Amino acid sequence: MSLRATYRLQLGTDLDFEAARALVPYLRDLGISHLYLSPSFRARPGSTHGYDVIDPNSLAGDLRALAGAGLDVILDIVPNHMAVSDENPYWRDPGLRQRFFDIDPETGRHRRFFDIDHLAGVRQEDPEVFAETHRLALRLVREGLVYGLRIDHPDGLADPAGYLRRLRAEGVERIWVEKILSPGERLRDWPVEGTVGYEFLNDATALFVDPAGEAALTGLYGDSRSFRDLALEAKLEQVRSTFAPEVERLRRLNDSPDLEPALASLPVYRSYIPPVEQADLDALAGNPLRDVLMRGGEFTTRFQQTTPAVMAKGVEDTAFYRYNRLLALNEVGGDPSRFGISVEEFHRGCLERPPRALLTTQTHDTKRSGDVRARIGALAGMAGEWVEQVRRWRELDPPDPNEAYLIFQTLVGAWPLELERLEAYVQKALREAKVNTNWVKPDTEYERRVRDWCRRLYSNRAFLGELESFAERVAHAGERSALGQTLLKLTSRGVPDIYQGDELWALSLVDPDNRRPVDWDRRRADLAELRAGAAPQRDTIKLFLIERALALRARRPEAFAGAYTPLEAGEACCAYLRGEVILAATAVRPEGHTARLELPAGRWHDVLTGDELELRGRVPFERLAMPDWGVALLERVDG
Repeated sequence: MSLRATYRLQLGTDLDFEAARALVPYLRDLGISHLYLSPSFRARPGSTHGYDVIDPNSLAGDLRALAGAGLDVILDIVPNHMAVSDENPYWRDPGLRQRFFDIDPETGRHRRFFDIDHLAGVRQEDPEVFAETHRLALRLVREGLVYGLRIDHPDGLADPAGYLRRLRAEGVERIWVEKILSPGERLRDWPVEGTVGYEFLNDATALFVDPAGEAALTGLYGDSRSFRDLALEAKLEQVRSTFAPEVERLRRLNDSPDLEPALASLPVYRSYIPPVEQADLDALAGNPLRDVLMRGGEFTTRFQQTTPAVMAKGVEDTAFYRYNRLLALNEVGGDPSRFGISVEEFHRGCLERPPRALLTTQTHDTKRSGDVRARIGALAGMAGEWVEQVRRWRELDPPDPNEAYLIFQTLVGAWPLELERLEAYVQKALREAKVNTNWVKPDTEYERRVRDWCRRLYSNRAFLGELESFAERVAHAGERSALGQTLLKLTSRGVPDIYQGDELWALSLVDPDNRRPVDWDRRRADLAELRAGAAPQRDTIKLFLIERALALRARRPEAFAGAYTPLEAGEACCAYLRGEVILAATAVRPEGHTARLELPAGRWHDVLTGDELELRGRVPFERLAMPDWGVALLERVDG
């Protein structure tokens, strides 16, 4: 089946292979062409995610039956690490452990995945290790049971490019990499289809953030430090604490006094030396160990394997919980100092992106769902009212004003939000921030004070009245934004990816909140009603858009394989043609309805309303847009 759209399923305790197989008829009706499965090799007992593999040559279920159910499979594999467990035969045997895992001969410690002691780095640079740990994955691809592979955390490998070339040489033609690109960073010239879509996610989010709100929200946030300075501080903290074992190992190779700042100052996740490319020179500009690193060798390799962990834990899991100016921008691969992007910048990203890269708005690793992110992003368009609201709420005597601001944004973005879910999220957010408590030595008394304050909010009728009223207004703006971002994902250059359950409004926070069981029965029933002709309602509009757009992709594959042509529509509307016969457009500001689009003259079919339109010249977007939602999807039917 041709690749039209992927659907990510998180196999685990509440969703096994049999349950996934039962979903195939529903997903086919939705328009999905490929299941995109979380790691499916045998993992530690009770694993909720599959990334703690204990045997890469044994499946956790009947993949053959699932692959034969009617959808092709893209499989997530984890080459960088395996579980530290006696249930892992490669770890249990001392001889195999030394061969397969990256063990420090002086201390006996293993290279970790980030800061997780029970996940040990695998020596994929050894051809024999690669061959043994990929026997099953390669067989599944060769037998046609697996269409392609998603490679988890390639940046942890000693030689990511060499690893990917080896996969291609073994016959894996379709590969996607979980490579986190910083804004402006290009994917290296690797034999892959593209990334898993975080750069699209961040561009789509930023497109809908109104830059006019920046000054007001910066003042409301109140910290004068730049995000860059705050992120550097957080990375240095991680280098000097969490990653002390990794730094110690590096020091035995190069005991430079500049080692810690060199690790923390890299502006991207890692460099890829050898060879030395322009992107490496740019990343290392101003780095105190630039000349040493450019020479290559073991120090360079281990340095490059360490900086991704420093970036992930220092920025994503620390600074993103401290710098709370607008939480919608605090996302994997994002830059919170980039307050919005222009329509032109969005188009440029689409044109530069590989044509078969995945496009996503939510993953199992995002800090919040796309719908929550869209609601919080909408606050930039009502900044004055939000400032007044927060200033009143700050009078409720929170333990910490910055943490309270994170809580207020979370409440508005995810409302209605059960108290238990908020408490769990806030505990994680506070520990990640590492300001008043942390994971290593939790300040349980401080956490109790914050928890009690949250509970008082939920029992404060005046506060709840204001919250519910304001959150409902934000929800309307956020839903328009989320629907617009969904349209862009479904029609832009690339392959749309839908996270499990995200075809209906999904108000999820960071994991484990985003891995809660999905109500599949409701989704089946809603889709059946829409396909039978029911009009979409507010709670089914996203499902309706997805089904209609994916049906269009199935009907006109040549258009979506064709050109992506931006249309001039001003800064309040984003519009483009696909293959000259598909128009997709969305308002990105309230005034977007006033835009006028220059379309090829002819007869057009409105995919969302069913209307037939004769269009020529400059057409008002208002005439094309779906009422109340600010999105348009048209198909030319006379050419």
